[in-house]
Amino acid sequence: TIYQVYGDIRILENQYNSMKAWVEYMRNHSGDSYIFGYGFHFGDWLSFSEYYSYNYNAPDYGYAGAHTDKDLIATAYFYHSADILSKTATILNKKEDIKKYELLLPKIKAAFHKEFLTETGRLTSNTQTAYVLALSFGLIPDNLKQNAAMRLANDVKHFGHITTGFLGTPLICEALAENGYPDLAYKLLFNQKYPSWLYPVTKGATTIWERWDGIKPDGSFQAAGMNSFNHYAFGAVGNWLYTKVAGLSLDPLNPGYKKFRIKPFLSEKLTYAKSEYQSIYGIIKSHWQINNNELLLDVIVPPNTTATIEFPANDLDTVVEGDVQVTKKDEIKVMEYTENKIVLEAGSGIYHFKSQIN
Repeated sequence: TIYQVYGDIRILENQYNSMKAWVEYMRNHSGDSYIFGYGFHFGDWLSFSEYYSYNYNAPDYGYAGAHTDKDLIATAYFYHSADILSKTATILNKKEDIKKYELLLPKIKAAFHKEFLTETGRLTSNTQTAYVLALSFGLIPDNLKQNAAMRLANDVKHFGHITTGFLGTPLICEALAENGYPDLAYKLLFNQKYPSWLYPVTKGATTIWERWDGIKPDGSFQAAGMNSFNHYAFGAVGNWLYTKVAGLSLDPLNPGYKKFRIKPFLSEKLTYAKSEYQSIYGIIKSHWQINNNELLLDVIVPPNTTATIEFPANDLDTVVEGDVQVTKKDEIKVMEYTENKIVLEAGSGIYHFKSQIN
């Protein structure tokens, strides 16, 4: 992540041996099965479980509903870690390791499919976290992604809230939005009932808690031995707020924001969102607002950078930058247009886009 944000390979050079050692540790302990389950694992720590259905008068779902098998989680991270290592080897031109990990990755993926995935896209741990990790790490075959995403969406609808712990929470809104369910991601974001991000706010919180229920609905506290009121893990949803709600995200193949993407996911519950980032090239800005079915999107692209900009649009002819149709502006390229979205590419500058939306 630090490399992607700043484009400095020194951190990869310094950490490469430890990265490789960790992946090799998992390889050695998974053996020919390529299923990593060795030793103690916390798993999806502090996920929602049937415990709460008894203590908070929640519906009886008939099963824990949030317990994700630890070997599924660990194997998913085995693949994810090996994937990061493979990319790092390529960046550092470690030729022997490039070949080595290009051969390892499909073996882990095949083992994951055999052990945890049915031919209809169902995971053996039928939980939000299981689908989130598998979708986010590229472990679901293309022909089953729609089915897996639907199962994740159905689980969110069934519970009406998040059931993920420390591992699933940072990625669930991303997984929903990127796989066709942004409205459900927003439903989770705006939920004020336990468990949710806004439930602690209803209890006076100004920080992110360690537990979803650090203060219980009846006003009592969780166990003092493990009840931090300033704990980052669940706050990792912030990344989705910046990159998908405000819509400002980096391009991992072009580190340091040399190229980046502006792609906000809109919601009827929000009328605007804005973000600024001080990149090594200068200020990047994404600021959108909706007025009477008109989207206004202000973008700053700093010098020596390029942005891909994507937003909803009903009619190509009504999409303007300033007062000029984007199709008539030489400095803006229309890369794609469909019935409901437009994709543009723009170099450095300050842009004011307008688009008619439903």
